[in-house]
Amino acid sequence: TMSKPNILFLMPDQLRPDFLSCYGADFIDTPNIDSLAGEGTLYRNAYSTSPVCVTARHNILTGLNSIRAGVLNNSQFIRPDYAACGIRTWPELLGENGYHTAGIGKMHFYPWDAMMGYDERVICEDKRWLHIQDDYADFLAQKGLRKLHGNEHEGYLENRGAFVHQHPFDCSWDYFVGDAATHFIRDYDRDQPFAAMVGFPGPHCPYDPSPEYADRYDPADMPPAIPEVEGEHPKMREGNINGNKLPWNGVDYSEFTDAHKAKIRAHYCGLIAQIDHMVGEILQALRDTGQLDNTIVLFASDHGDYLGDHNLIGKGSFFEASCHVPLIARVPGQPGGRENSDLVALADVTPSMMQFAGCETPDYVDFQPLPGLGLKECAPREYLYGMMAGGWMAYDGRYKLCKYSTGEHVLFDLQEDPTEINNLIRDESHCAIYERLDSALTREIMRSVLASRHDQLVYAHDLSGDEAFGQPGWRRTYPQPL
Repeated sequence: TMSKPNILFLMPDQLRPDFLSCYGADFIDTPNIDSLAGEGTLYRNAYSTSPVCVTARHNILTGLNSIRAGVLNNSQFIRPDYAACGIRTWPELLGENGYHTAGIGKMHFYPWDAMMGYDERVICEDKRWLHIQDDYADFLAQKGLRKLHGNEHEGYLENRGAFVHQHPFDCSWDYFVGDAATHFIRDYDRDQPFAAMVGFPGPHCPYDPSPEYADRYDPADMPPAIPEVEGEHPKMREGNINGNKLPWNGVDYSEFTDAHKAKIRAHYCGLIAQIDHMVGEILQALRDTGQLDNTIVLFASDHGDYLGDHNLIGKGSFFEASCHVPLIARVPGQPGGRENSDLVALADVTPSMMQFAGCETPDYVDFQPLPGLGLKECAPREYLYGMMAGGWMAYDGRYKLCKYSTGEHVLFDLQEDPTEINNLIRDESHCAIYERLDSALTREIMRSVLASRHDQLVYAHDLSGDEAFGQPGWRRTYPQPL
């Protein structure tokens, strides 16, 4: 047994917790993911504070919130000279502390083949980036196949992105990633511990299970979508429709029926079942190689998927379907079957991995170690703050305030209204709650905006007594490190 544990972080893309049986779903069986919860700690109130792909992954990579990192949507990425600014990615920090680091599957870096501190990568990028010549593209080419757009399949448009993929399961995106992870584990023979992140591209849209999984779930058995409240978020709905008409998807959701939503949900379940199977293969590889008892396994997702809730598809807001995520931690030697109800952020996995690895957590990190795992704990959060290009959130575990760039603002009482139907923003009896949340949110946004301009900082102390500053030719340090 190594003195330091291996760390394995499994992250499907766009996975809702309420579509896992360990989170209470009775219409799907996810035994392998459930086994992690049975042997570990399941977090009931875990949230992606920036629920779109690149922003969420960037929170994890850097430990910075999205305003501070300057990555607020999928078209942005950290500045190339981030190291000169004093920022270190978690693979870099763990690598410097004796770990061999690996990124397997979808990372969503720009450029897509950037290393960002990983010692090795096996790349299978986003299901929508069909022209990327990654390892998965090479794998398909060896079999005489290629990546396919959804519109190359029967029923894609009619079923609003739900179809049966032409490729068999052993040629699917998630099989490739899971298989690469099992090979990494089985072949690992270094003296140093490993820290690996495994990014499954699914169950992100298109909703394209392989033929072997396509008919496992009946649309009639799916829970119904939460209905849209007439006139409550028309601009959000319009933006959702227009965004999905773009070539990456090309699906028109102007007409989005209950039947469409049920079929999408059934196909989504098929994709989850595929991933659950591969999680089982990965865990079996750890058992077979004698590494399970020395490997910390973390499981989470970057964000959820509306799946028709509020008449929306995909993600990008602070509705529960979009930002509430599964998060499970299996730590050898600790009791299993535990649940934790503290407010936690997805990117809390970053300082957690650092502490598990024995690293010093940089003082600029915005997130905190997961509670209940024997780490150096912080006080429980009073609020979770969300921030993206199109919206902000403050959530205290019961009341959630969201302010969107569309001008649509909402206040929900999740205890009384878990489906987020009743907007209390104009309810006079909730004025004090609104003002409390709005004040907390404003302070955090202001703090983050100021901290995000660290590269423009000229000095961290008073220059009035600095003789060097008074001499001709003085130059400021640029960029100022964090």
